[in-house]
Amino acid sequence: MNKIIALVGMTGAGKSLVADYLVNNGWGFSRFGQIVLDIVKERGLEPKEEAEKPIREELRREHGMAAMALLNIPKFDKILEENNLVADGLYSWSEYKVLKDYYQDRLSIIAVYAPPRMRYERLEKRQLMAEDKDLRHRPATKEQAKSRDFAEIENIEKGGPIAMADYTLLNISSKENLFVQIENILAEINSND
Repeated sequence: MNKIIALVGMTGAGKSLVADYLVNNGWGFSRFGQIVLDIVKERGLEPKEEAEKPIREELRREHGMAAMALLNIPKFDKILEENNLVADGLYSWSEYKVLKDYYQDRLSIIAVYAPPRMRYERLEKRQLMAEDKDLRHRPATKEQAKSRDFAEIENIEKGGPIAMADYTLLNISSKENLFVQIENILAEINSND
C-alpha cells in the first residue's frame, strides 16, 4: 500500500525543497493550498495574499478548520492508487487530526524547521520565476513573512502539527545535509512496512 508524507513548516523553512527532492525520487505530488490558488484563478483574481486569504477563510467557514485536508483527500487518494505521495503544506491542527485518522499508519508527518531570521532572509532573496506557474516559490518581505507566521500560529494552530510531527528536518545548512536527513527518514519509514 502506498504511503503519504505530509510536510508542515513555517514559510521559507524549505518544504518545497523537500517536496521537490521526493518528486525527483519518484513520489507523486500535491499541494494543500493549490485549491485556493485554483479558485483565485477561476475568479480572475491576481494570486496575492490579499485575494487568497478571503478564499481560505471562506473555505474554512464552509468546511471547518480541516477544509484543506477534507477537500484534498479525493485528490490524494487518486495519486495514492498509483504512487507514494508527498503533500506539501499541511497547516492546521484540525487538518492534522483528519489526515491521521483517515490515513493512519500510511501517513507520516515531516516538519521542516529553520529559525525565523534564516527563513526571512531566504524569502527576501527569492525571485519569482516565470516557470513557477503554481506559485510555490514566492518571495516575501520580512514584515510579510512575520505577519504570516503570527497569523498561521494564532489563527490556524499551525504549531500543533509541527509539535506532533513524526519527523523533523533541520534545514539550517546545505541542501546536501537536508537530503541526507530525508534519506534517513525515508529509510525509517520504509522499514516500518
